[in-house]
Amino acid sequence: MVILFVLAGIAALAALAGMQWYAWRRLVRDTTARPGFARRAGIVVFVAGPLLMFAAVASERAGAPFWLQQVLAWPGFMWMALSIYLVLALLVGELVRPFFLRRRSKPASTESAGSAESVQDGAPAPAEARPGPAPSRRLFVSRIVGGTAAAVAVGTVGHGTYGVLSGPRVKRVTVPLAKLPRGAHGFRIAVVSDIHLGPILGRGFTQRVVDTINGTQPDLIAVVGDLVDGSVEDLGPAAAPLAQLRARHGTYFVIGNHEYFSGAAQWVDHVRELGLRPLENARTELPGFDLAGVDDVAGESEGRGPDFAKALGDRDRSRASVLLAHQPVVIHDAVKHGVDLQLSGHTHGGQLWPGNFIADLANPTLAGLERYGDTQLYVTRGAGAWGPPVRVGAPSDVTVVELASRQA
Repeated sequence: MVILFVLAGIAALAALAGMQWYAWRRLVRDTTARPGFARRAGIVVFVAGPLLMFAAVASERAGAPFWLQQVLAWPGFMWMALSIYLVLALLVGELVRPFFLRRRSKPASTESAGSAESVQDGAPAPAEARPGPAPSRRLFVSRIVGGTAAAVAVGTVGHGTYGVLSGPRVKRVTVPLAKLPRGAHGFRIAVVSDIHLGPILGRGFTQRVVDTINGTQPDLIAVVGDLVDGSVEDLGPAAAPLAQLRARHGTYFVIGNHEYFSGAAQWVDHVRELGLRPLENARTELPGFDLAGVDDVAGESEGRGPDFAKALGDRDRSRASVLLAHQPVVIHDAVKHGVDLQLSGHTHGGQLWPGNFIADLANPTLAGLERYGDTQLYVTRGAGAWGPPVRVGAPSDVTVVELASRQA
């Protein structure tokens, strides 16, 4: 197993190095006529970029001083996103490059003089003797294709960054529950996940999320994990606006996998101080339905993790039930325990296209509402972003889930 992990790591590094080399070749080497300042500057950028990217990830995971994480995060994570779209745009450019490089036929009058010399017994001149595109033409085409690819990549990342930093959109979904009594018809749950407070997204971003949630005037707020990427000591001030969350039936919180990287026990205590109620494999009865929460599956390595029997085992199954669970992969356990609706996050909807195709393979539902037997699963794309503060093809959201009674 260790050998496979090492081999996979080596393969991933080789692929990343190949991507960086390819982007450097097309954007720097092929667009410069000769070695000089521009080419040397390009080499510096394509060496420094990946190094900063690795440093940003490593400093976050290793718990480096927070000021150092902040210094490395912006250039490192932004290079991560920019690299993806530079390579994708350049690959598209490969499709059009031959069209522009195709040699135009010479006029017949200019070729007639040489035809007798180049053709003997009706045989054409050998292929290697035929002229290809002039160096100046190749350089011109490389600059056009490279410049266009760079502009597309920068524009894509810029637009995706603005979408994250400006805050999540409000999405509304109506979910009918067969067991929900008429008195609970129209009960509104504001679901927010994956805020990912850290060295990039801080207190100002939290305030935007809180204002968005409060603006929906929900009956209950559910924070379904991955609130933070860092310790209480570093991110306590960034999380402070959560104390302003307002809902008639309160705000509930369940642990996500990133909380286990950040000191889950300390964060549980801290959000409780902010007025949020953690549901650690626990359940509470609300008017019309039971609300339960389970710890994230990432906690199993620490002897924790989801305990469905503890959270749901002795409940009255004639009542409707709503489960808060960070990862949608636990849906099959929810089905076994008679849950009516599971609310999850974790996937980010893929966050960076075409990452959605990979995320879709790893999760039963990537985003939105789906049914599994008698259980419905709703997955929010999340409010923030991990790593690059960029989303492409997967806009952030706060979802207002309105429960509907079939008796109404």
